Amino acid sequence: MPSDLPVDHNPRHQLITTEAGNSCLQLTGSYTLVSLNPSLPAVARELAQLASQPGLYWDLTNIHQLDYAGAVMLWQIWGEQRPDHLLLRPEQEQMFQRLEKVVSLPEPTQRKWFLPVSLLGQQLLRFFDHLAGMISLSGQIVLDIVYLMTHPSRIPVREISANLYRTGAQALGITAIVGFLIGIVLSYLSSEQLHMLGADIYIVNILGMSIIRELGPMLAAILVAGRSGSAMTAQLGVMRVTEELDALTVMGIPHSLRLVLSKIIGLSLALPLIVLWTSSVALLGGLLAADLQVGLSIRYAVTTLPDAVPIANLWLGLGKGVVCGMAIALIACHFGLRIKPNTESLGEGTTNSVVTSITAVIIIDAIFAVAFSSIGIRVAG
Repeated sequence: MPSDLPVDHNPRHQLITTEAGNSCLQLTGSYTLVSLNPSLPAVARELAQLASQPGLYWDLTNIHQLDYAGAVMLWQIWGEQRPDHLLLRPEQEQMFQRLEKVVSLPEPTQRKWFLPVSLLGQQLLRFFDHLAGMISLSGQIVLDIVYLMTHPSRIPVREISANLYRTGAQALGITAIVGFLIGIVLSYLSSEQLHMLGADIYIVNILGMSIIRELGPMLAAILVAGRSGSAMTAQLGVMRVTEELDALTVMGIPHSLRLVLSKIIGLSLALPLIVLWTSSVALLGGLLAADLQVGLSIRYAVTTLPDAVPIANLWLGLGKGVVCGMAIALIACHFGLRIKPNTESLGEGTTNSVVTSITAVIIIDAIFAVAFSSIGIRVAG
């Protein structure tokens, strides 16, 4: 109803009695931040006392100006809900409708005395959740392999070739540089100690066994996990963000057959070749350093290398490459498919993928070291 009262910029209120005998609190003046600033505590306290009366009518139609500061004050006095009897103008109605949609802040969490135990339990649940997801994905890959054995024409040859190029050929540069430098460092450290004992010829044994059996596969797998594994996770994550995975599902193209299986096959074929390449370059760097440091002939080193290092160590290193390649691709695809359609999840998933892949590589290397401890090692008896 229109107001016949004079305009007053101060916040005022008066309690009147309607024709029906009901108590009505009529607000007049301006309920804005500027007008409320000098007397906000007093006005809020008086209105809160009056609001405690049961069945009170609130009439806001005579307010000259009302902004969100005044609306929030009234909303808090009402206990964040509308009173049973309220008269508003249309523009005031819109303000309170917005306030009704505002989500209240969560209550501060109480201190948990068993917080370390709770966090440990959450981490264990997350671990078993990821483990179950990878087992499920592995089972789907086995089913896809069986399907491809009965339908050879459906083998994703182009996808496998593309993954071989991206994870193998494009990784030759960085693996060669790192392997060459590691070979030089290892040769300098060992040649100094052996030269003091007059056992320079055993540099070949140390370089051959350490690089071919351990360092070569480990370096190659860790570099590929950080380079190719993160790229696989990011690729699947971007496909999730851009809804390309949903489009493949709509078209009836399975993710595991076209995306996951091709990456696993490609990396399991590429990583053994990278291991062989990295070990060769690392041996070359080590022998060059030994030649410069103690004058060990490279021709002599190459001639005695097959006798110093049994061929079983080479096959063991290549076997590590196959297993690590499959594990890295499986972990990368698992985390990639679990990324949610937002950029924060993309970064978190890629980081978790790299960390988990490197951890898995170290665990696989430890398992190989224990399981094949009696193979390829000559023990003096």
